[in-house]
Amino acid sequence: MMESFGADLIEQLRRNLGDAFQAVSGENLDWGALLVQVLGQLLVSVIYLGVFLGVYLILIAAIRLGLGERRTKTLLYIQMRSGLRYLAGLGALVVILAQFGVSPEVLKAMARAGFMVLGFYVVWVVFRRLIKEGTSRYRMDPSIRQLVENLFAVIAATLAVVTVLAQFGFDVVSIIAGLGIVGIAVGFAAQSTLSNFIAGITLLIERPFRIGDWVTINGQEGKVVKIALRTTWLRTRDNIFTMIPNDSVASTDIINYSAEGVTRLNIPVGIAYKESAKAAREVLMPVLLAHPEVLQGAGMEPRVLLKSLGDSSVNLEVKVWITPDNLDVRPRIMADILEQMKEALDAAGIEIPFPHLQLFIDDAKGLKPVLEPFYRLRG
Repeated sequence: MMESFGADLIEQLRRNLGDAFQAVSGENLDWGALLVQVLGQLLVSVIYLGVFLGVYLILIAAIRLGLGERRTKTLLYIQMRSGLRYLAGLGALVVILAQFGVSPEVLKAMARAGFMVLGFYVVWVVFRRLIKEGTSRYRMDPSIRQLVENLFAVIAATLAVVTVLAQFGFDVVSIIAGLGIVGIAVGFAAQSTLSNFIAGITLLIERPFRIGDWVTINGQEGKVVKIALRTTWLRTRDNIFTMIPNDSVASTDIINYSAEGVTRLNIPVGIAYKESAKAAREVLMPVLLAHPEVLQGAGMEPRVLLKSLGDSSVNLEVKVWITPDNLDVRPRIMADILEQMKEALDAAGIEIPFPHLQLFIDDAKGLKPVLEPFYRLRG
């Protein structure tokens, strides 16, 4: 029963396909001839594909032999290999489509569009290399290079799409006009994105910070790892990435710890009122001078200053300088210095006070029965 059902289903599908083909072409469908034709076209396509693949492999082998093994690892060789692979694929695609009856006009348009896309890619590679060499030669900020590359990539991609569509008979003027109208509509719908984009350009031009700087933005402290056109990326000390919209970055206070190079650390220390600030300074200075991360150049000597007289302590402030490279481990340096200072003060017998409460009770007659035993013990 199942075999009969399957045979009936296959026969029904064959009859429906035959009726559909006859309705379109006006001829009866010859399944045998159609199968032979399809298999022949597939066989010829496989042969052409093999020919293009063989030519590609021969060219690559010749280039590798001419350049040598060491130069085959360079970026130029990789780009050249990608270009040859693209040409081989384009040629195979055009030839294979010709076997299936695609019109010569469409094939010519595809070939022209393919070569134009390759041309845009070559221009992009050359322009990107020029940008890299220019920024390195003139020591420009990497964020400026990133901005120029992103803008040129958007422009090149737009021109490539319009040029390719023009090869297939599309009206380029109408496309550009339509893009302008769509751009206006998108501009109204994405005002926040455009605002972030403009703010990103402003940040890259004014450069309040650069990639690698330690900053505080919107209360977030971290290292700048990327300045994109829409967001600024920070990596916190806990290795957590934070993306802040450029509109918020441009409209808030920015604290840059790396802008001026060396940075000073201010570490508070309290001692008891009975202790001498001078004696505490004499104990702490050897600790600061012996620390490997503390700078000791002219104008950057470590200092111990009397900052204020608190409610229960004499408040000192230790001032030391560190290099920009040590900003990544600033909390560790501060904790290390603070620990060594505590040990030095303890060893010298200098008291570090802590908050405590002293209670005085006057005329508390209700507590007299409770306190009398203690009075007798003292007497």
